[in-house]
Amino acid sequence: MDSSDQELLAETLRKVMSTSSGPDLDKKLDELGWQEMLAEHPDVSISLVFRLLGETGSHSSVVNDVLLRAHNGAPGESVSMPFANGRWVQWSRDQICSVDTVDPELPLHEVATGDDIPWGAARVALGWWLIGSSRAMLELARTHALDRQQFGRPIAAFQAVRHRLAEAYVAIEGAEATLAVADGELGAMLAKAAAGKAASTTSRHVQQILGGIGFTAEHAFAGHARRVLMLDALLGSSRELTGAAGTMIRNAGHAPRLVDL
Repeated sequence: MDSSDQELLAETLRKVMSTSSGPDLDKKLDELGWQEMLAEHPDVSISLVFRLLGETGSHSSVVNDVLLRAHNGAPGESVSMPFANGRWVQWSRDQICSVDTVDPELPLHEVATGDDIPWGAARVALGWWLIGSSRAMLELARTHALDRQQFGRPIAAFQAVRHRLAEAYVAIEGAEATLAVADGELGAMLAKAAAGKAASTTSRHVQQILGGIGFTAEHAFAGHARRVLMLDALLGSSRELTGAAGTMIRNAGHAPRLVDL
């Protein structure tokens, strides 16, 4: 898939995700050939689809497909995944939300336990989702900083605001670079940890730049901020994964080379 094909696909996916979410989006992604893309171009399709989920604020159960492909599961199943504080959840394919979901907008249902399977590909996928959400939040802050006037000039002219925007941007770019070269379970752990940390940094700075409006549920920022909290908790938070990666390195007695420079 060359760059022009990717741009055309991204434009199509963005339009679909801007008007659909949940089971309806699952159906439309299948119609667009999501399963074939995942089988033939996994790296490109995962980074593109999950990043756009974050940017558009929509959601889909396709993380199940990434996990099923990683351990040869039967198509259409929902896989139990580790969640924060030692809990396990399933991302339902046929429900948007209900009283027993851990988030009001995501069909994440708590289950008793699950199997230990390779999580690497799904962690990278969620990392791209976190990056997309982070970029959406940063764009909200950038637009607000250019439009909001104080003392006769946009608040984007103030150094404190610029520093917050810059720190969020650097965190996002660094995490995206880590995801682009993530390889193996350790690489995936560190990449998702970096994406989760970047999302946390971005959310914190954007909240401050938006001021009072950023605390309202009606603003688009609220949905993105809640979404990154859920995605960070799924398949290991940035804190948990950093600790687990450190334990792996300590037990091995050396730090493996993660990328050739």
